[in-house]
Amino acid sequence: MSQSRSTLQFQSSQSLEIDQSQVKQFLQEIETDPMGGWLNLPQDYGRSEFKRIKKTAQAIQTNSEYLVCIGIGGSYLGHRAVIDALQPQSPTKVLYAGNSLSPRELDNLFAKLDDKDFSINVISKSGTTTEPAIAFRFLKEKLFARYGDRAASRIYATTDASFGALHNEAVQNNYSRFTVPNNIGGRYSVLTAVGLLPLAVSGVDIDQLMSGAARELLALRSSLDHDTLDSLPAVQYAYMRHSLYQSGLETEVFATFEPCLREFGEWWKQLFGESEGKQHQGILPTSVVYTTGLHSLGQYLQDGRRNIFETMLEFTTASGPDFQIPSIANNPDGLGYLEGMKLSDINQKALQATVDAHRNGGIPVLEIISPELDIINLGRLIYFFELACALSAKLSGVNPFDQPGVEDYKTRMFELLGRTS
Repeated sequence: MSQSRSTLQFQSSQSLEIDQSQVKQFLQEIETDPMGGWLNLPQDYGRSEFKRIKKTAQAIQTNSEYLVCIGIGGSYLGHRAVIDALQPQSPTKVLYAGNSLSPRELDNLFAKLDDKDFSINVISKSGTTTEPAIAFRFLKEKLFARYGDRAASRIYATTDASFGALHNEAVQNNYSRFTVPNNIGGRYSVLTAVGLLPLAVSGVDIDQLMSGAARELLALRSSLDHDTLDSLPAVQYAYMRHSLYQSGLETEVFATFEPCLREFGEWWKQLFGESEGKQHQGILPTSVVYTTGLHSLGQYLQDGRRNIFETMLEFTTASGPDFQIPSIANNPDGLGYLEGMKLSDINQKALQATVDAHRNGGIPVLEIISPELDIINLGRLIYFFELACALSAKLSGVNPFDQPGVEDYKTRMFELLGRTS
């Protein structure tokens, strides 16, 4: 299974039949779901807030060396993934807080902020999620100690448009506000203000990001119009992973040969884990970065239990810097056969060798192939995985947009901490 080289591709050695009428039904259910607002977001997003995001980002870049983004889960994983992947240039560096309860982590953050100008973007629909709320208390204290009455102008709240503790605090204290849409859940929210403000501050071209996502949306609509949904890569991926799950493969390893995509793997794990892990079923999502992982998990993947399949994210065109293996007299390290080769070409051969070895060892390998690693294609990949995830959850008969199990640990933690209301 494959598509034109100018688009995202899906390849697998397994054959698959896809019921297009079922796909259409799922898409209709997603579009009409109260939390399905992400489906048409790349074209239907609010232009006025989008412009305000870009203007605000420019203002933050003029007065802050750091923007501290406070959030957990979908409130930070998506934009952190894109920033880490692209390493954009900006006078303002994005830091993160509120994604753990570690005193050591908070202390390390405070050390970076000493004698530096900074602002805060607190991202929470309710404002009462424990980890971000605690971090916000500490960072507000530091901000007001540094700037006094001017501190409120350095707080940017991304929250519910009308309700909630953070919304009320932002209104009362005149914080700049951006909206967490009511019809888009956290793990599907990277293309909303949740992700767009930190991305714009970091130097990412958010117009290009949205343009990439819109290309995937247009491909979906074209497939619907021409009854070719069975050839759409996101649909193929969703149905193939469900087919493998039904055959007894319960763990999916998301793999890449680009270390800058490590955080993208973290976003991918949350997207699929929270969407599918319900009713004591679902594929366990995990991730690995190669070639590093070949020297740790490689033995297990090659020779361990055969309840695994692998999804490899690949790129057809090398982008960014490259290096040529230098010549050394007398060939002391035995690498003479590599002299003159590009490092990107060697990395690509390692990728192909891994795919071949794992398939020969009995692991089904699914390949998702992007033209290159850039902002346009990251936008496409975000939409690709959101669509595939929602369809895959539908195939398993679970709601892609809730996360009831997340509340269990919170209930017990509140009991241990003595919370009474």
